[in-house]
Amino acid sequence: MKTFIPTLAILAAVASSAVMARDASFVSSAQIKALQILPDPPSSTSETTATELLELHRIESRRTPEQAAHAMADDKDESIFIFRAQIGDVFTTARLPLTVALSLRVKNDESISSTPAKEGFKRVRPYNLDQTLHPVCTTKTKNDSYPSGHTTVGYLMALTLIDMVPEKRDVILERADDYAHNRLVCGVHYASDLQASKLLAYSIHAVMANDAQYRRELAGAQLELRAAMGLTPPVN
Repeated sequence: MKTFIPTLAILAAVASSAVMARDASFVSSAQIKALQILPDPPSSTSETTATELLELHRIESRRTPEQAAHAMADDKDESIFIFRAQIGDVFTTARLPLTVALSLRVKNDESISSTPAKEGFKRVRPYNLDQTLHPVCTTKTKNDSYPSGHTTVGYLMALTLIDMVPEKRDVILERADDYAHNRLVCGVHYASDLQASKLLAYSIHAVMANDAQYRRELAGAQLELRAAMGLTPPVN
């Protein structure tokens, strides 16, 4: 069996490619066609958007300091390690280099797939449409609310992690839902943005799961993580 021992140089190169997001690691935007598979977002003048804005105001009015802090922490983290509480203290970058490398490449492909949709739909952010909202997370002037990149990442990382530790499926998906909801707590997305993002993440994963390179890298990361957790190797 070939042993994969990633060096810091390899991890740095992977991180750099993820940031640049030029080349697909496992899934290309042409395979996903996000602009074609996602429904059009509600228009700014639609009843749906008006209802969604009312919901954001309701969430904001009940937002506690603890909820705001949780949402702001999630706003700053788009990695697979948002699931540390669900996996345990062994789930760290220092202990899991193969998992780090895989997650960076998955994140790269999320960006490749979601960016065309964001740029194509050009949905106005809720706080730019309704300036009486008070978001607590990072804001921008660009019209790219639909789909939510954070939410797509959250569900895609969840599905990747479930491939590695299927025993943790329920708690991982619960955390992915929580991570998505925090975009509403932040006040930076509409509910329909999150719905589109979940559909997109599942679509990306469905294609990714059949990619030979993904399966190879997943196998190494899975063995690494399960060993760290004290779990038996997977039965293939």
